[in-house]
Amino acid sequence: MEMVPITDERMAQLSEYAKRCGKDTAAALDLALAEYLAWARSDFQEAVEGIQEGYNDLKAGRTESAEEMFEELREKHGLPR
Repeated sequence: MEMVPITDERMAQLSEYAKRCGKDTAAALDLALAEYLAWARSDFQEAVEGIQEGYNDLKAGRTESAEEMFEELREKHGLPR
């Protein structure tokens, strides 16, 4: 097994996480890494789907002007004109 260096700060965080999970540090690290990689894969897929949807809308002529878009953002977030 290859050893991967880890900072003292990260090791302290990992130890605390392991205690909360009731696992040893190796198992906790494996769990945290697996959860992060699943999230990253899902986040990437959502981004690809969003970009594809936007591209399809553009190709189909479903667009709005920048003025309309900024007005929607102002209303959504309560921003002044």
